Amino acid sequence: MPPSRPGPPFASLYVGDLQPDVTAPMLKAIFNSVCPVASVRICRDNRSKKSLGYGYVNFEAVVDAELALETLNHTKIQDRCCRIMWSQRDPGLRKGVTAGNIHIRNVDKSIDSKGLYDTFRVFGNILSCKVAAGPSGKSLGYGFVQFETEEAAKAAIERTNGMHMGEKQVQVSHFRPHAVKDASNFTRVYVKYMPEEWHDEVKVNQVFGQYGRVTSSSVQANFKGFKYALVNYELHEEAAKAIRALHKMEVGPAPAEGEEMKDRDGHPMH
Repeated sequence: MPPSRPGPPFASLYVGDLQPDVTAPMLKAIFNSVCPVASVRICRDNRSKKSLGYGYVNFEAVVDAELALETLNHTKIQDRCCRIMWSQRDPGLRKGVTAGNIHIRNVDKSIDSKGLYDTFRVFGNILSCKVAAGPSGKSLGYGFVQFETEEAAKAAIERTNGMHMGEKQVQVSHFRPHAVKDASNFTRVYVKYMPEEWHDEVKVNQVFGQYGRVTSSSVQANFKGFKYALVNYELHEEAAKAIRALHKMEVGPAPAEGEEMKDRDGHPMH
């Protein structure tokens, strides 16, 4: 069991990964079923007033917040698993601390955020845990765990790196934010404008496996339905080799005359 820790001096929980139609009364009713709730707020865009997909639930007592966190974290709200963590009011902890963060790659598609949480909670108190997913909700094959302490993160890495989870052997390492990552040492390849016969992970693995050991891959669709893939290699050299061989390779018909090529977000390609 993870070591006990004192609760924060406030009793507020962050609730993320919410469906756009989840309302404050709905969220309050769910949390009230566990323990008394003081107030609930769904965060919304200032202009459109649309939900931003997260909110805050406030309690009168820390013990109530702890019970709600333990009971409801990673449960489904409107068919989507929510992610609950302590509301962090210290800006420095929200933005700058990465010592307790770990990155888990090659995660079996059968493992969700709760499965990841249950696996890593034995090493210490977890502040946040998530398996990354595409717009369709399908796992992208990697995830993140933020521990309260660096010691817990180190213990998790030592004990689980190379461990089998599901049918795959995971790779666990310290998380490095984008700002400090070395772009010359990438191992992930982003693939767009794929031919229809590549809209299958088996085919993607077959094509990209010619250039190295693929640790994980995922075929997703953006909000407009356009397919793209993410392919993770074990080594940087393998990812670079795949890009050299396949980048801009002609694999299908060109866009129709007058049709402008756009990226996955719908922006024109110049």
